[in-house]
This record gives sequence, structure tokens and C-alpha cells, in this order.
Amino acid sequence: MEMSMRPNLPEDLSIGALSEATGVNIETIRYYEKIGLLPPPPRTEGRQRRYDGMAVRRLRFIRHARDLGFSVDAIRDLIAMAADPAASCSGADAIARAHLKDVERRIAQLAALRDEIARMLDHCGDGTIADCRVIEVLADHGQCLHEDHRTPA
Repeated sequence: MEMSMRPNLPEDLSIGALSEATGVNIETIRYYEKIGLLPPPPRTEGRQRRYDGMAVRRLRFIRHARDLGFSVDAIRDLIAMAADPAASCSGADAIARAHLKDVERRIAQLAALRDEIARMLDHCGDGTIADCRVIEVLADHGQCLHEDHRTPA
């Protein structure tokens, strides 16, 4: 991933120091190395991983993309695109557009969930379980207003 170096990025970091510098836990860093999002770092004679400023930048990029909900595959594609700074950004735009569409779909599903749960509670009489509207609706999907309100992934 070709990214310009920012001044003052730490160099020659242990995995613990990289974790601290990026807010990514050590096991996640190892996982990202295993799946190829983060290249394997050089190791000392004692086999300790050593990371540089580029690893910090890439890991921050990955973390921010994950925080925004981008998939590992999308991040992999974005990292590959970033390796050619002169290329068109249409591929990156397409990935972001597809992700936005998925986020909007999940928001609609969450709104349907909210509405359905609120409706159950609005019809609750605070009586006994035998008369509980929440239990009734959960037991009979046909009483729901929305056909598809599964929890978004």
C-alpha cells in the first residue's frame, strides 16, 4: 500500500507497541497478518516482529475501514488500489457506494425492528404472561406488521 509517510510515525515497534499506537489488539494484528491485510513484518534474530511507520499507517487504515463497517474483502481491494496512486478512484468509489447501499438497507431493517418492538410494547397491558402482547407476537410472526425485520448482519 503506497501511502505517503507522515512525519513522527514511530519506527521499529514491537507488536505490543504497534497495538498501543493503533488501538488494535495484538491477536487482531496477528489475524490481519495471517489473512494478508498486513504484510508479515521483519523479525529480529530472536524472532520478535518489528514494525515500521508504514505498518502503523496501514493498520490505522484497516482499523478505520473496519470501524466504518467495510468488509475484509473490501479493505483488501482498497489496499490493492492504494498501491497505484495514479489510478482512477472509480473502483474505490464503487466499493464505498456498495457499502453505503448495504448500510442504508441495514438502517431500514433496524427501523422496522424498532417499529415492531414499539408496537408490541404499545399494545402491552402490563398484565400477566398469559396475556402478554410481546410473548404473543414473538410466538406468531403473522402478527407482525413487517414481513422481514430480521436483525441486520
